[in-house]
Amino acid sequence: MAAFPKSLLFSAIAAVSLAALLVSSFQFEVGETMGWKKPIGNESKTYNEWAAQNRFRIGDTLYFKYENDSVLVVNSADYLSCNSSNPISKFEDGNTVFRFDRSGFFYFISGGPGHCKSGQRLIIRVMHPSQVSAPGLAPAPAPSGGGGSEEWEDDDDSSAEVSAASCFVTAASGLFAVLCLFM
Repeated sequence: MAAFPKSLLFSAIAAVSLAALLVSSFQFEVGETMGWKKPIGNESKTYNEWAAQNRFRIGDTLYFKYENDSVLVVNSADYLSCNSSNPISKFEDGNTVFRFDRSGFFYFISGGPGHCKSGQRLIIRVMHPSQVSAPGLAPAPAPSGGGGSEEWEDDDDSSAEVSAASCFVTAASGLFAVLCLFM
């Protein structure tokens, strides 16, 4: 059996790790087909009810699609009072992608006049890495309040899709690495 170069082994391990990392994040579309807009009162779910049905991890992203509006990242006090005058971050491009870079709570409101008070606001709880692999953990309950709602369909489970894809890519990458060792 020929000697296997250590640099090739290191490269294979790095590729497996990178593939697993890339597959393990997910982009959530806020409002799904409805997008980020002021609720009109006949929606089946609020933004927070939608958020409570998902598990958010570090590296995941939220995609906000909107017109003539904005997305503000605010602190909890500004979220509760719908105060848009002191945002942590402000986005107005109509196609905002926000990446979670830490665990904890993230608070989003609309910058449109009266939109937040009508329910266009969202709290996301990003799980700590120690919670991601622990079986049997239930998602945090949706916070009370928020008023209004948005319409979402319940036809897919993004967490299950991410887990299945992650397992497949990790297994395929591991098989590739083992084959490289014996070639």
